[in-house]
Order: sequence, then C-alpha cells, then structure tokens
Amino acid sequence: MTADEFAQLPDDDHRYELVRGEVRRTPPPRRQRSRIATKIIARLGPWIDERKLGEVYAAVGFLLSQRPDTVRSPDVSFVRAENVPDEDEYPPAPDLAFEVKSPSNTYKELLEKKDDYLAAGTLAVIIVDPTKNSVTVQRPTGVTTVEDTLTLDDILPGWQLPLSDLFA
Repeated sequence: MTADEFAQLPDDDHRYELVRGEVRRTPPPRRQRSRIATKIIARLGPWIDERKLGEVYAAVGFLLSQRPDTVRSPDVSFVRAENVPDEDEYPPAPDLAFEVKSPSNTYKELLEKKDDYLAAGTLAVIIVDPTKNSVTVQRPTGVTTVEDTLTLDDILPGWQLPLSDLFA
C-alpha cells in the first residue's frame, strides 16, 4: 500500500501505521501512556509556542520513506518552524519524536520505529518506559539514559522536563 492509499483509509477509531507498505494496527493508548504523552505536550507545547519555534503534535503520521512507503505516528512530535509543511499532506520526519512504551509494545518494535525515524532525518527519538520510570534519548550518534531531567539543548535550548514531573 502507498502512503496516498493509506491516507484514504476510513477512520474507524483505531490507530494504524504503514510500515514498508504493510498496514499495522496498533491498540489505542492506555491511560498511563496517554497521561505521559499529555504531560510531555503540556510542558513542550506552550514552551514551543511562546518562542515560535515550530509545531508540537500528538499522534500525527509522518512519511518516513517511500517505495515501499512508511508512515509512522509518534506519541508526541516536534517539527521546527522551517520544516512545517504548508499542505495537508504527510510531513517528512519530525525533528523530535517521543515514543511512550505501552504494555503491548516490545522493545524490538520501539527500536524498529527509532531506526525508521533516525534514517528519515529525525534528530532524536525519546523512548519513555513508564514501567521502569526510564527515559532514553536515541540519536544517530548513540544512546543516552536520562537520570533526572530531560534536556535537548541542541534541538530545544533551555527546555527541561524533570522526570519526577513526568512519572508523578
């Protein structure tokens, strides 16, 4: 299936991704995953808006590769102002993607998503595991485990998210 065909699927209240031309249905987020994604948006969105740095999205599809097409939908994403597309099409890779692990996710699935984002040009993928109260920042150059406060000074200078706030 192509991304254009994928975009024409009827809305049936399920969540889907297109992975190398194959449609994959994912379960809706559970409360904990949704609550954490909401906390990230609540901390990141106003900070981005105040500085007019770009757009923050919840569960928006991004066209990461073509032939075969891959459309992934991170739980939370950030796109710099200069990269926000004008049209209502799938945007290319986000600058920043957050994936919140749910009980139905395997680490293999999360790492596959991370690889797709980074191969498409995403600068960092943040994987949040609520069961372990852990956060890792995945970049093309390596992985960093966050101990106390998530900062991304090369992408969002000055923004901070204390893990105590995220997992409270």
